[in-house]
Order: sequence, then C-alpha cells, then structure tokens
Amino acid sequence: MQNFISVILRGIGQVFFQRNALSGLLMLIGIAVSDWRAALLALAGNIIGNLTAAVCRYAPKEIEEGLYGFNGTLVGIAIGVFFRSGWEGAALLVAGSALSTWITHIFLQTRKPGYTAPFILAIWVLLGAVALLAPTLRPEAVTETVAASPRWLQAFTLHFGQVMFQGGSVITGLCFMAGIAVNDRLALRYALWGAVLPLAVAFLSPDFGEYNTGLYGYNAVLCAIALAGHTRCDFLWATVAVLLSVALQWLGMAAGAITLTVPFVLAVWAVLLLKRLCRKIGIMRSL
Repeated sequence: MQNFISVILRGIGQVFFQRNALSGLLMLIGIAVSDWRAALLALAGNIIGNLTAAVCRYAPKEIEEGLYGFNGTLVGIAIGVFFRSGWEGAALLVAGSALSTWITHIFLQTRKPGYTAPFILAIWVLLGAVALLAPTLRPEAVTETVAASPRWLQAFTLHFGQVMFQGGSVITGLCFMAGIAVNDRLALRYALWGAVLPLAVAFLSPDFGEYNTGLYGYNAVLCAIALAGHTRCDFLWATVAVLLSVALQWLGMAAGAITLTVPFVLAVWAVLLLKRLCRKIGIMRSL
C-alpha cells in the first residue's frame, strides 16, 4: 500500500519532472487548496493511468517512477475543466486516462521525449468526440475577467499553478514551487526564471485578465525545467524555449485555440532539434 501511494504521488510530482513522493504530496495539497474537486480528479486520473499500465504489464520500473501517472493526472483535472460532471464525465476520465497511458508507452518504447503530448492528444480526442457525439457535455463558456492593470506577484505564482489548471490561488503556486524545491534546487532556479520572463507580456497586453491568471507563463515554467542544466549553454537553450513557448501561447490564445501544454512541447522539441542540428554542422560544439 505504501509503495502504491508513493507511485501515485511520484506521478503528480512528475508533472514538474520531479520523481519524488514528497514533491507530489505538496503539489496535491496545492491543488486541493485551490479546488478540492480538482485534487480528486487528479488522483482519479493518476490511479487509472497507473492501473492501465499495470494491466498492460508495462515495465514496473517505469510505473514506479510515476511515468504513467503524470499525464493521467493532467487528464483528470482537465476533465473537470472541459466537461460537465456526471457519469459521462467519469467515463471520459477513464477513457482519457487510459488513452494517455497507451500513448505514453509508445513514446517510452521509441525513446522519444513525449513530455505531456499524451495528455494533449487524449484531451483533443475527447474534445473531438464530444463535439461530434454529445456537444451538451461541454459546459457553457465563462465570461473572461477584465483587469485594468497587471498583478505581478499573482501572475508570477500562477505561472506555476496553471500547469495544473489552477489559476485561482497564489498559495497553490507556492506549494508547487515548494514541491520542486524539496527535490531539485537547480530545477527550481530554472522554473523561477521561466516564470519571470513571461511577465514582460504585461508591456504588450491590452487586457490583463488572462495575464493575471498565469496563462502566459505556465508553458514557460515547464520549458525551463525540461532543459535545465549546469552550463551557460543549457541556460541559453532553456531561455530560447521559454521565449518560444510564450510566443506560441500568445498566438494560440489569439486564435481562440485550446492550447493546453502544446507550446511547451513544441518549444522543447524545436530546441532539441536545433541542438542536434548545431552539433551536426559543428556550431557550438560545447552544447
């Protein structure tokens, strides 16, 4: 039982690349502070993702590291954001979490960094299916909050909170930071950098409603952690990915798209590809 709980908590921690049960516990507390229902959904998606991996007899080591739990965690929370509650929502949660596990396995087998792509693909499949078959399962659109000025500290902390759809509590962001800090101080430093840079969007945005809820920076936080390293070149690449993710998020939001963590995944994939190309042609051999 203790090992099962550790696996579940590691899965939550892995959302921020932290293979640590204490990290996951602090992050779960952070979700619950903002929305206890989201915390339950996160646990449900995580558990279903791991049970799917166990039933399919995937590698025990990968399961123990929480690699089959973090996409399920995000799927679970997203179900509460994009769909109405009820037995239909529960069915979507099971289907989405299981699907994210199968997609995660494909990435692990090919040794390609999937990051949160399984979560993205699973939610997109569900959104498409619901739009075609049961559009009433989507909740009514909520009127966006209009703000006349930027709230710097709130936006900064919610750049962490929005990684798990939590844009209502500064404490949630602090809990997520603490979850990173207890496991990897280097990752925390990079994450803080990733949360700071998007604050510059305030000088370009005519409306601060979305800005103040952290929507411009959560992808940047993930980019910074994913590319964290000890060299100046690592810092340079991480910064490039952060800036690219902010640009992609801005474009996606301007187009009215459901971006999820697409800007993060695309930005990191682009930087990894660019790094390989630089090595091949002999540029920046130290990278």
